[in-house]
Amino acid sequence: MQASNFKRYFQFALIVLAGGSIFPLIYLRTNYQETILEVYGLQLADLNIILSALGIAYVIGYFPSGWMADRFSAKKLLSISLLAVGLAGIWFAQVPSYPYVIIIFIIWGIFSVLTFWSAHLKLVKLISKKEEEGRFFGILDGGKGVVEAILASIAVTIFSAVLGASTATADKQDALVSIIYMYSGVLIVVAILIMIFVQVDDPVAEKAENAEKVEKVQKKTQTNLTAFKKVFTNKFVLLLGGIIFMSYIVAWTVYYVGGFLQTNIGVTAATVGTVTVAMLWMRPIGGVLGGYLGDKFGKSKILSISLVLGTVVLFVMALLPSEVPKMYFTILVLLMGLAVYSIRGLYWALLGDCDIDEDVLGLSIGFVSFIGYLPDIVLPLIVSGLMTQYGETGGYNAYFIFSAIAGVIAIILTVIFGGIVKKNQAAKKNAVTE
Repeated sequence: MQASNFKRYFQFALIVLAGGSIFPLIYLRTNYQETILEVYGLQLADLNIILSALGIAYVIGYFPSGWMADRFSAKKLLSISLLAVGLAGIWFAQVPSYPYVIIIFIIWGIFSVLTFWSAHLKLVKLISKKEEEGRFFGILDGGKGVVEAILASIAVTIFSAVLGASTATADKQDALVSIIYMYSGVLIVVAILIMIFVQVDDPVAEKAENAEKVEKVQKKTQTNLTAFKKVFTNKFVLLLGGIIFMSYIVAWTVYYVGGFLQTNIGVTAATVGTVTVAMLWMRPIGGVLGGYLGDKFGKSKILSISLVLGTVVLFVMALLPSEVPKMYFTILVLLMGLAVYSIRGLYWALLGDCDIDEDVLGLSIGFVSFIGYLPDIVLPLIVSGLMTQYGETGGYNAYFIFSAIAGVIAIILTVIFGGIVKKNQAAKKNAVTE
């Protein structure tokens, strides 16, 4: 392996580590919700308010995160983000009162999106070569899943070792605080590693060493309206936003698979846990496999195939009679996981086909993220509405059909995107040969 490639891969591994370690602390409630409520003296309604505050911080942060990634060192933004989330984690470990917990989650929301999100995607784009983008973005998503799974396994071991057989709240607090410190410590260490070892950075920032170029860059940054116009009128950027919006609706269904199996199919809670964990392990498989195939056969083509698989599985899960053997639903869930994590690994890889100037790359990522992740706000309301309208059992089926329709739209948008890219590439090739 060439030394330059080793350096690139090592830096990429650190970014994957950063991406995989920043969110588990924020979403600790996924595995420890009841313990958090008990230790912090909260009600479920309090937790929902906290999560709403987090969601608002996310939505506000996506678009300007791209603007920041274009104007500041992406490497420094990553380090600052990890450090801030880690330090807020240490504050969280002191078990503060409810108002301070809200402030901590707002801090987490700001530093995991505003300063982190576009910067880490931009670094991956800069590190990867054109022919590697599918694999790099696929491994980014799959690698995050592996990091999260490893950290979760360590956390469970620590939690069990500290808590033992006790059911006392004080012991639960000790166990919970131990894993919060563990996650916070990992973030602070990764922040330092990123600052020391990541060398690839925003070319705009790198040019700061040259005075003449700095002046040129400053002039560029002053023409904000031109930059915004460049992003808003790029048809690829708009299409990519639409593709991620629709694909993300399909991807969201993984959060409801457990409830569907238990409520509609009658699977026991213990078996649901096993099936959903198996589905989570589809993340590295789907992400890496999808990325590899995307580089080999075309990113939009493999994304379309993954969307077709996910869409078909959703329709079948919603319409298949619940009396059929449960094994068939287990197979469908695993296929669903494979499709969803391949989709998540591939849609950001299309960024390389968007014909984006590097001086507005971060801004474009922020704009696409703002559009693409709007389902985070809309979907909970839609799911609640469907559950109210059709009851819990019918609600899951209706929700899966709704998501499958979004999948069909995503397929259409991806095919259109791939067609325009192909046409553009052919036009450029003809221009060179003439």
